[in-house]
Amino acid sequence: MKSIYDIVKDPCLTEKSNSLQEQRNTVTFRVASEANKIEIRKAVEQLFNVKVASVRTVTMRGKRKRVGAKSAGRTSDWKKAYITLSEGKINYLDEL
Repeated sequence: MKSIYDIVKDPCLTEKSNSLQEQRNTVTFRVASEANKIEIRKAVEQLFNVKVASVRTVTMRGKRKRVGAKSAGRTSDWKKAYITLSEGKINYLDEL
């Protein structure tokens, strides 16, 4: 069984996630690529002591990066979860 700390990695702090948190009570986390929605829901409820209404996930593609003139590569793919809260609030600065 996976640890809840392995499932939820860190929050995504962007302008879009900040506006979603203010308007729709939706928080955004970077999660493990192999985690499913049920595992993500349970992990967030246990970590932050909140009630989750819904979980949406998206797999983010890695970006192309160049190092020098000839060598090119890609960053790793990763998974993002949009979590809508029905009860409670998550303040990143206090929790993490």
